[in-house]
Amino acid sequence: MVASSLNPALGAKRLEALDAFLITLNRAAADVILPLFRADHGLENKAGPGAFDPVTLADKNAESAIRKLIAQHYPDHGVIGEEWGEDRADAEFVWVLDPVDGTRAFIAGLPVWTTLIGLRFQGQPVLGSIGQSFIGEIFIGHEGGSRLISPGGERPLKVRACPRLGDAVIGSTDASLFQGAQREAWNNVRAAARLARFGCDAYAYAMVALGTMDLVVETGLKAWDIDAAIPVLAGAGGMITDWRGEAVGNAGGRVAIAGDKRVLDEALALLGPAD
Repeated sequence: MVASSLNPALGAKRLEALDAFLITLNRAAADVILPLFRADHGLENKAGPGAFDPVTLADKNAESAIRKLIAQHYPDHGVIGEEWGEDRADAEFVWVLDPVDGTRAFIAGLPVWTTLIGLRFQGQPVLGSIGQSFIGEIFIGHEGGSRLISPGGERPLKVRACPRLGDAVIGSTDASLFQGAQREAWNNVRAAARLARFGCDAYAYAMVALGTMDLVVETGLKAWDIDAAIPVLAGAGGMITDWRGEAVGNAGGRVAIAGDKRVLDEALALLGPAD
């Protein structure tokens, strides 16, 4: 069961039905993705010569499976997906999809890729999930509450207290993504923190919601990289802002994800001048 919606226009019963459907979408995506993980995944390079932007059959086919179910059950809903673009992006309800976030981890056989499925209502992210189907985890929720569904059952998600950046476990996808003033700002945050880990993509966001990490800093995100995580973090008591401390817009960009406002404020003081 999900907690009552904090958006009266959405309604608790409708939110509960959408939550159940979101679990169905995760499982449908897993049915497509898992047979291709650590197998022949049909790797392609979306980038031009001299660059590498990987996509696999798992990315393409999982998004197709999700879209098919949405069309069957909610034909009036819109969809924005990394692989197959936009369809009715101005609808009242819009699903935002990244079928395999962390494709580089996927092709390397590392189980830290995730399936990101978010739902916007009237333009705002209201429901989302971060799924890691190889491990069997779905981190799911909205601002009224989030939970982890796993082989061990269900448990609430709650960020942990962290009084200062010097005590924090932090992460980022890849430090090389920060350039110029951003690189200097990131280096300052990294130097102030206790421990940094890299290469986990959105799985690190789930770890903030779970209370095992304290801060994640990213740059260059697209909507499908972050929309799904916003409700999950909100329901666990966490925060997602841009580097100026403002709400993250629908286009992604530079993002800071934290479980404790004290750590977020310290990080933003170092990141803000580079924004």
